[in-house]
Amino acid sequence: QEHAYPADELMPLTCRGRVRGQEPSRGDVDDALGKFSLTLIDTLDTLVVLNKTKEFEEAVKKVIKDVNLDNDIVVSVFETNIRVLGGLLGGHSVAIMLKEKGEYMQWYNGELLHMAKELGYKLLPAFNTTSGLPYPRVNLKFGVRHPEARTGTETDTCTACAGTLILEFAALSRFTGTSIFEEYARKALDFIWEKRQRSSNLVGVTINIHTGDWVRKDSGVGAGIDSYYEYLLKAYVLLGDDSFLERFNTHYDAIMRYISQPPLLLDVHIHKPMLNARTWMDSLLAFFPGLQVLKGDIRPAIETHEMLYQVIKKHNFLPEAFTTDFRVHWAQHPLRPEFAESTYFLYKATGDPYYLEVGKTLIENLNKYARVPCGFAAMKDVRTGSHEDRMDSFFLAEMFKYLYLLFADKEDMIFDIEDYIFTTEAHLLPLWLSTTNQTISKKNTTTEYTELDDSNFDWTCPNTQILFPNDPMFAQSIREPLKNVVDKSCPRGISRAEESLGSGPKPPLRARDFMASNPEHLEILKKMGVSLIHLKDGRVQLVQHAVQAASSLDAEDGLRFMQEMIELSSQQQKEQQLPPRAVQIVSHPFFGRVVLTAGPAQFGMDLSKHKAGTRGFVATVKPYNGCSEITNPEAVKEKIGLMQRGQCMFAEKARNIQKAGAIGGIVIDDNEGSSSDTAPLFQMAGDGKNTDDITIPMLFLFNKEGNIILDAIREYEAVEVLLSDKAKDRATIFKGKTIPNYIIDSNLEMEHMDQKLSENDSHKQNSEEAPSASQDVGAVSEEPEEGENSDVTDPDSLSPADAASDSVSISNQDSYVPGTDEAGALEPACVQGDHQPQEQTTETESNSKVNWDNKVQPMESILADWNEDIEAFEMMEKDEL
Repeated sequence: QEHAYPADELMPLTCRGRVRGQEPSRGDVDDALGKFSLTLIDTLDTLVVLNKTKEFEEAVKKVIKDVNLDNDIVVSVFETNIRVLGGLLGGHSVAIMLKEKGEYMQWYNGELLHMAKELGYKLLPAFNTTSGLPYPRVNLKFGVRHPEARTGTETDTCTACAGTLILEFAALSRFTGTSIFEEYARKALDFIWEKRQRSSNLVGVTINIHTGDWVRKDSGVGAGIDSYYEYLLKAYVLLGDDSFLERFNTHYDAIMRYISQPPLLLDVHIHKPMLNARTWMDSLLAFFPGLQVLKGDIRPAIETHEMLYQVIKKHNFLPEAFTTDFRVHWAQHPLRPEFAESTYFLYKATGDPYYLEVGKTLIENLNKYARVPCGFAAMKDVRTGSHEDRMDSFFLAEMFKYLYLLFADKEDMIFDIEDYIFTTEAHLLPLWLSTTNQTISKKNTTTEYTELDDSNFDWTCPNTQILFPNDPMFAQSIREPLKNVVDKSCPRGISRAEESLGSGPKPPLRARDFMASNPEHLEILKKMGVSLIHLKDGRVQLVQHAVQAASSLDAEDGLRFMQEMIELSSQQQKEQQLPPRAVQIVSHPFFGRVVLTAGPAQFGMDLSKHKAGTRGFVATVKPYNGCSEITNPEAVKEKIGLMQRGQCMFAEKARNIQKAGAIGGIVIDDNEGSSSDTAPLFQMAGDGKNTDDITIPMLFLFNKEGNIILDAIREYEAVEVLLSDKAKDRATIFKGKTIPNYIIDSNLEMEHMDQKLSENDSHKQNSEEAPSASQDVGAVSEEPEEGENSDVTDPDSLSPADAASDSVSISNQDSYVPGTDEAGALEPACVQGDHQPQEQTTETESNSKVNWDNKVQPMESILADWNEDIEAFEMMEKDEL
């Protein structure tokens, strides 16, 4: 008021107001300035939060008396909505609250709401597009397209620009009973949702407002998209419309699948989400941990927040952009409040006083480095501490508000903040709007919504007291590994011994020793810039980005690790490939009629050299994963042990059951619903060590096939099977034994057997009696047809490693190595250079016959993929420019 009023902003270095047109243009930054006393309006409800009630009353009177919304000036629709319309609505919300309390604002009669409605009508012309997406700019006096408007020719807008309207526009409709505002905002959101990339469920940064085509196809949670996600979740909270939560959950699943690489959040391409779009992050993503708290996903929120705090401790402020190894990319810091926002929400969620210390650091840095005689000045360069003559309205609207709320006790507040939701500009909208003037009679419907497997996707707002019961140690245990992530990543002249958390240097992790079930190994991977990605088909992919390594030395170790994995993969793929094996149920009432296709093992008894196979009753081992000493050896001795996949390496399982006296082993896939009908078989790899000590046969069954045996055990208790290289005819199986008459009599129907087989018809067993005793029955033919070969690859055979989940593939920015599972089977690789293993995974045909051909990708297909990648990288370069 002393230096700048009625200008839109204060210029804190020169102690004067910034008036648009009177100062050198700053381009798009000036689109927020509309000669409507921006900072005053944006700060109204902050005054009430700070318990400056008398000052608030005076400020409202100034707004009503002096602010003109009918200026011939082109402004940003997005900025005007969140700052001015939101500011007027936030001011109105607290004004009517104060009036009800009976001491202040008794004269108030909705004047701020009338101004908000006037401004709402001035923004509506921007929505005059066929798509419903608004033009990015509007003339407050002349709208769009008119010659006097000087705007309306734009074709593109950002996703956040079009998707951050629903809270203010819906609140305006609910406050006034005029439905048009909420309808327009919903239409824009509906259009963005329909235009999402359907395979990845991600949205791009920039979209054509007329055609809906994505102009910039990179996707992240920072600038250009950030508040679109925020408003989907908050629209559900404020308006109670389930479709907004469905959409948010769908996007969130994609974000956590592709963009989140804890603690980093990296932009990717919407059509190729495994391909990073850039190697730096912008500071606007600092809001995301706060949104994750609202969603109820606390762990990644703590991790990303801690990473950001480490950057702040290094530079005093969060640079506008920084690289994945935490170097400054863009050095400015315009006093953005997003990190303070996330700090506030994390403190509310965890009750951890650590976040009060974080807030104290923010305040100290502001006072020490940004405080100038007439206010707080933005940082021109965080590395040098130089200032810029700029203090954006959001500094007072948000930064002051969140920092005050962080430290305020309940008794410090004159109203209950829990009765309100924060807009993206931290304006307060009352939650009771959800039941007032519901102007939209029909709710949005989210088409083609797929239920996601995420226990966090509850249809309620999270109760923080239940989710995070104020246990400071909870947050601390998550933060601890990240304490030195920034310092460690910045190149320094230090030895590996100094970097090591322990005393003395540790030798680098070797590929042959890697075990994906070992938490310490996973931490070492992170340090080397190698991350694990869970793929939809259950496999786990290893990806290396050297820039994410904790140091240059670690990056070198990571590169060496990846090269070792490639070499290990190449060696394993040169080993003799084994054909599929058979598990044949020979006990009553099956008598050899049920044959299950099984994957072989690279160790243990070679069933092709023991034509008789191994026959015995099955027994479930304890523990079921077979990863430790068997606790029921009396049940397993002289039996074939049944185990579940996961937790350790296949060879380890084999040794454990062999020690317990088992004569064979069957590993059953833990991936629910997997079947040899739809998934390629693979062979179980060894552990990279000598496996000559394993002498029993080991076979692998997918989940559906394994369940047939488990169901048989439940029904008949004693179940006998034959493990062999291929299905045997029943005359051979029962040679010298008493054979039930109905096995010999091929004309006799076995009603009970037919019933059992019909229940399992997805396995395509032949349910009719074999016409001759010499015929093999089962899913695997007796001999491969001409032109076929029997190579099978196992997602379990990649490395000596046992991925507790599933197969692991390895890749870095220059190479891609296939994947592994329990023992680490490498999947087919496309590796730059000479390492180009052939495709080895197999596909099953729709009938009971399995095609064992090696699938070789046509050159045209490979070139097409290369062209797509080239186009993607060209787009990246264009975006950088």
